[in-house]
Amino acid sequence: MTGIAGTGFLVAFANRKDRYHDWAVEVASRIDRALLTCDAMLAETAFHLESVSLVLAMVREGLVLPQLAVSDHLSRLAELARRYADRQPDLADLCLIRLSELNPSLPVIATDVRDFRVYRRGRRGIIPLLHPPHT
Repeated sequence: MTGIAGTGFLVAFANRKDRYHDWAVEVASRIDRALLTCDAMLAETAFHLESVSLVLAMVREGLVLPQLAVSDHLSRLAELARRYADRQPDLADLCLIRLSELNPSLPVIATDVRDFRVYRRGRRGIIPLLHPPHT
């Protein structure tokens, strides 16, 4: 299994005190290829974990693979920012939407899915989600 890693998943995986930790560990046990992510997501994860070392270890050990250079997708990211301005998306969320557009068969693995139930790939494409129960 593989997918697109959201911050909540990565934080939950690394933080034993997170309420979704057990779920994240179970999901991680099924991963057979690195999860796609972006540098903005890694920076956000490092901020929440208060540890760059942990995030670098996730990359080094093959849990995640940064796959999106903002400069290569600037016009599309700007278009998404305009479209979802009312939701005030951060750069990491915009990158996840774009990664989902580029990899339509992969789910976004996230703990907070409220916004991702609204975000779309292209105009109407629902973003597949893998999330803990009851989110």
